[in-house]
Amino acid sequence: MSKSFTMLVCLTAFFAPAAFATVNVTSPSNDGTYSGPVPFVATATTTTCSKGVGSMGIYTAPGVLVYVVNGASMNTTLTLDPGTYNTVVEEWDNCGGATTAPVTITVKSGGSSGVSVTSPANNSTVGSPVNFTATATTTCSKGVGSMGIYTAPYQLAYVVNGDSMNYDLALSPGTYNAVVEEWDNCGGAATTPVTITVSDSGIGGSFSELQHSGGWADYGQRAPTFVDCSPSPCDDITFSLTQNIKSPSMSGESMQTYLSGGEAYGDALFNNHLIGVDSSQGLSDTDHKIVPNVHNFTYDVYFYTSDLSVSQALEFDINQFFNNQGWIWGHQCTLAGANVWDIWDNVTAHWVSTGIPCDPINNSWNHLTIQVQRTSSNQLLYQSITLNGKTYTVNQTYSPGSAPGWYGITINYQQDGNYEQSPYSVYLDELTFTYN
Repeated sequence: MSKSFTMLVCLTAFFAPAAFATVNVTSPSNDGTYSGPVPFVATATTTTCSKGVGSMGIYTAPGVLVYVVNGASMNTTLTLDPGTYNTVVEEWDNCGGATTAPVTITVKSGGSSGVSVTSPANNSTVGSPVNFTATATTTCSKGVGSMGIYTAPYQLAYVVNGDSMNYDLALSPGTYNAVVEEWDNCGGAATTPVTITVSDSGIGGSFSELQHSGGWADYGQRAPTFVDCSPSPCDDITFSLTQNIKSPSMSGESMQTYLSGGEAYGDALFNNHLIGVDSSQGLSDTDHKIVPNVHNFTYDVYFYTSDLSVSQALEFDINQFFNNQGWIWGHQCTLAGANVWDIWDNVTAHWVSTGIPCDPINNSWNHLTIQVQRTSSNQLLYQSITLNGKTYTVNQTYSPGSAPGWYGITINYQQDGNYEQSPYSVYLDELTFTYN
């Protein structure tokens, strides 16, 4: 990076007018403690600058700019001396605006000791019991001795031996500034804070980093019947799912999905059973307290591809099944010759165009948020679709379909082949599903 560019960035940071923009830092955790290189993963959006985000940077102290990257996302590590840093992640748009997000971290001496919490998500609303899933690393040659959960200062609620935990902790409604801590066998320790709100209904919650979760199944679907087949290759369709992809990635663990083959308009379907039968999250709901009693769902994901021109469509679905009925909220970004969002009519089993534009960006992370509801009269309500910061209200209602014997809540992701079945990959990251 040239000296003149550095000076320009610094001046912009302190004198540019404010803009309506956001900086979302997923790593490091605020008030987190780290040993060794500190991972910085963040994205930025702007709603007022039509030219988009130009670059992002990291300040480790006022006026100390240590890293700059072009574009609206960053994924890097910084090697810092031991101490406490009031870091700032900043975005600069192409209209002269800037927005910041402060993150305070403590760096300890040593190597790469730390705690990685995959559930619950920081600042999320969850139901009780709360699933705590975490792993720990240490530079201690004797390894990690144990891990624990603090629900408040000096309130140690759970301890497990070893360097991993997966535990459902019963908590009363309220907000908790929880801390997950690891203790090594050399007398060292590391912590990661997690702030959560436990809902009073007891049946709401969220799952984060699902692209990194177990439980994914993959299938091929051949036109015109689109009957599931597996494993790959089948029906002249080739498909695959690969997790823990480092690049391209926002979290350092994206999921790559791939489709190819010799049959035109073949599809690849990827499915995860979250609650109910075959739950990948430990929520089998055998007493039927969750699935029939939740009504609101949010599917939030980042996706990346460099091959939009050969994709027929990308599909994101939320599914709920009980009492022999099925509520399938299907959302399809039709790309080939249309660039429009379609939604699924459960009764007639047809796609219906919403007229809402779907224009994802090639070679960039696209942020999609879908919100739906099962109404009090058991109708499917399509509420809204948000793509890259622009929200469209759908507000369309349909009746559920028949689904004898099915029970649970699942999500789907699907990518469709074009008339040549051109091969292409898509990457999913920061996939979160919320229900209440």
